[in-house]
Amino acid sequence: MKDENIFKRKDGRWEARYVKSRAPSGQIVYGYCYGKSYKEVKEKVARFKTTEPKNANISLNSGRKKFAVFCDKWLESCRGRLKASTCERYRTAIECHIKPNLGECLPQSITSEMVAEFSSILLGEELSPKTVKDVLIVLRLVLKYTSKQLPFGLPEIEITYPKEQKKEVRVLSSEEQERFISYLSEDMDCCKFGVLLAMFTGLRIGELCALKWENISIHDRTIKVTATMQRLKSGNTGHTKVVVGSPKSDLSYRIIPLSDAAVKLCKSMEVKSRNAYILTGNGDFIEPRTLQYRLKKYAKDCGIEDIHFHTLRHTFATRCVEVGFEIKSLSEILGHATTAITMERYVHPSLALKRENMQKLTAVGL
Repeated sequence: MKDENIFKRKDGRWEARYVKSRAPSGQIVYGYCYGKSYKEVKEKVARFKTTEPKNANISLNSGRKKFAVFCDKWLESCRGRLKASTCERYRTAIECHIKPNLGECLPQSITSEMVAEFSSILLGEELSPKTVKDVLIVLRLVLKYTSKQLPFGLPEIEITYPKEQKKEVRVLSSEEQERFISYLSEDMDCCKFGVLLAMFTGLRIGELCALKWENISIHDRTIKVTATMQRLKSGNTGHTKVVVGSPKSDLSYRIIPLSDAAVKLCKSMEVKSRNAYILTGNGDFIEPRTLQYRLKKYAKDCGIEDIHFHTLRHTFATRCVEVGFEIKSLSEILGHATTAITMERYVHPSLALKRENMQKLTAVGL
């Protein structure tokens, strides 16, 4: 039959040859089946074509596709299973950095040396080591995906992440914190109330912007965190929109107990409408970008410099440790996956606390 490559061997067996895949060079790679009869080998070939059509199709067609194609396919596979904010972060890394530098390459031609050069280019564009590392992490994920799509996979590619310089994290001193609380407490409005509540609870800025009075129970003395607010890009239009969605991670869904001071604060600002946003007292919201601007104005008004919203979260965590807070409880209140994250990123003991701890050595003669 035409296009069949089945014949009887000298040893009496039957052999069939079929197109199995293509090598990285584009050359056809053949597969072989053997059997005692013509019918047996023909069935084996047919079985291959019906049980592995996806692999066969990839083998024949994927070998010459540019890396940009696999970047797009991987990104599409992320949609629906990852948060919109995560997909947007990945899309930015791919469109702004990966595709312009590596998109025209064949995946099989990408080497460890090329990735190292790519990393150097990004650093040369004055991107921070943290940003470059994030881009390289996305590249590693796309390469892993691409390797699974190709019949022969990809060679092992070594990716070295740039070393990040550890920055000194800004934490308000006890004096600055008292001064800021005093400022916010004077002529308090809904927005000042929200900032003060964040200082008392360690809420993230997006969580605070999405928080409604229905999430606060003065009776139970708790806050239930169920949503976050973000401004995200809207497709490829260049425009952005404010989105209220699920919190940062599963562990970010949490219940935060309120201190006496926080309960008193909430009682003084509570409104009748349970559907009202706490930052406005009505159905309108304040987005994170606007809240950052207001925070900077508040800080400037009371003479506090170099502050952003995450400073409040770091300050809350540090004060908790200073008063002997149990770390596991603190980690859950902050919505962290592990206590290691809490200790490494959010706990910044003051010099006074370090001195206090050093004095404990006196008891053992040191």
